[in-house]
Amino acid sequence: MENEAKKLTDLKKVSLNGKSSRFPGFYKHDLSFRLDLLEQWYPLTTKEKWMLKRETLTPELADVMVENAIGVFSLPLGVAVNLKLNDRDYIVPMAVEESSVIAALSNSARLIRDHGKITAEATEPIMFSQVQLVDVKNPQKAKKRILAKKEDLLRVANEQDPVLVELGGGAKDIEVRIIDSLSGPMVIVHIIVDCRDAMGANVVNTMAETLAPILAELAEGDAICKIVSNLSDRRMVHVRMEVAVEALARAGFSGEEAANRIVKAYHFAEADPYRAATHNKGIMNGIDPILIATGNDWRACEAGAHAYAARSGKYKPLSRFYRDDSGKLIGEMDIPLALGIVGGVTSIHPGVKILLKLMKVNSSKQLAELAAAAGLLQNFTAVWTLATEGIQKGHMTLHARNVAVFAGAIGEMAIKVANQMAHEGRVRYDRAKQILKSLLIREKEEQEHQKK
Repeated sequence: MENEAKKLTDLKKVSLNGKSSRFPGFYKHDLSFRLDLLEQWYPLTTKEKWMLKRETLTPELADVMVENAIGVFSLPLGVAVNLKLNDRDYIVPMAVEESSVIAALSNSARLIRDHGKITAEATEPIMFSQVQLVDVKNPQKAKKRILAKKEDLLRVANEQDPVLVELGGGAKDIEVRIIDSLSGPMVIVHIIVDCRDAMGANVVNTMAETLAPILAELAEGDAICKIVSNLSDRRMVHVRMEVAVEALARAGFSGEEAANRIVKAYHFAEADPYRAATHNKGIMNGIDPILIATGNDWRACEAGAHAYAARSGKYKPLSRFYRDDSGKLIGEMDIPLALGIVGGVTSIHPGVKILLKLMKVNSSKQLAELAAAAGLLQNFTAVWTLATEGIQKGHMTLHARNVAVFAGAIGEMAIKVANQMAHEGRVRYDRAKQILKSLLIREKEEQEHQKK
């Protein structure tokens, strides 16, 4: 107990009483100790810690949230540490089943913290819904009539959510597009809405459905779809990282060589959509777990990100890597992210409420900047690893723990089994069973020897 207390005291000193997200050796400690340490970052109550260790969502609440509920499905919940974004420290909750994700983000955040920097800037939280008008006899005339009534349309739209308007948000503009389709010309009306700290789908959909009959009358046509667009390309985040190349030395490659290989790996993704898809998946590896942990619609963000990646007519990587004039490695990314910290699941899920407090974010823009930064760092780590030692070494070391547990090993024994498999380079279920059996026999023999 004294040793654990000393470790906690030492780590508190390093973390500057919660002002820094730098927690050396965080992964080495058990779950309860990590939660105790996080109290120095944010004062969790005993109940909140108990909920995080067990289950924050009850079957009864799940029954309210979805149809035909039969229970609750859990994912591992962890935190990435060490991240400093825009000169501010963050702890990053992540709900994810893939073993290497949290470690990769923590490691890359530490590297950038020590040898570079990362910044992000989100645009205003603008979303838009679309009203589809068909069978319009004169599309150009319809467009003019709709735009002539813009102010009246905006007034009606804003009557649907006066609270949002009071907060500075609400419907800001009406746009009209005429598109060709398989069934002829269509008039598409965009209702542009500032959603403030909400994701915004519900409010923009309500506005669209309210305006649809009015728009159909003005266009002398029929309104069919009235729905948010998940290609939220007016709600963007630009994120940029830089790192000294000396810090990139790895697996026998100098930092200079590693940096150049990273750039060439990016060039592969830029030229080939088959590689670009996996490149972008690596970005979403960092983003999706944060969205799940904070109750955001990760499916909408996935759809928007991939649609944005194909905006030129060819699927492209969302991030890019290059060397600047000083020789540093630069990573940049522009990505649409429609996130919220109020409304929806964020308002009713007990675990989401705790994790948002732990993150210390106070706006949807700040959450989007954090998620985008995590995505770029995750992507950087993957490309750096691919360009040097290869992806399987580190990934399989962590995956070995899952295999060891599946084979029946628990606690310290699982770690021993995993380490031996990783050392051998044979991460397989049958090998895990063999190692476990051998270790259990050895342990039993040692216990019998001690009794004598």
